[in-house]
Amino acid sequence: MAKLAIGFAVALIALGVGGYFAAAAEARSLTALIPAIAGVLLLICGLLAMNPAIRMHAMHGAAMVGLLGFLAPLGRLVPQAIKGTPPHGLALFSQVSMAVLCLVFLVLCVRSFVNARKARAGATG
Repeated sequence: MAKLAIGFAVALIALGVGGYFAAAAEARSLTALIPAIAGVLLLICGLLAMNPAIRMHAMHGAAMVGLLGFLAPLGRLVPQAIKGTPPHGLALFSQVSMAVLCLVFLVLCVRSFVNARKARAGATG
């Protein structure tokens, strides 16, 4: 799971940095780097999870980053859509991509946590 977290982290960092530099110079905004910030946090959790002594805590932290990374773009998309001014173009792509990446990662984390719990229960029972 740690390597998977690192993979998703790299994807989020690429999304953020790519989105920032893909925008025209006069239209660049630091908010385009939000996926990259989430990616850096996920990368840290993934690297910490390489240590078996703290793997469980690091992966729970990674799952939290995934949850927040899913909710944050929705917190921007939904109110803007309700107001009738949804984002478009690169901003829409970046926000939807971040939400999808983080949701997929979160689902994989939950699935892994459930499997680990079942394995522990089977080993003790």
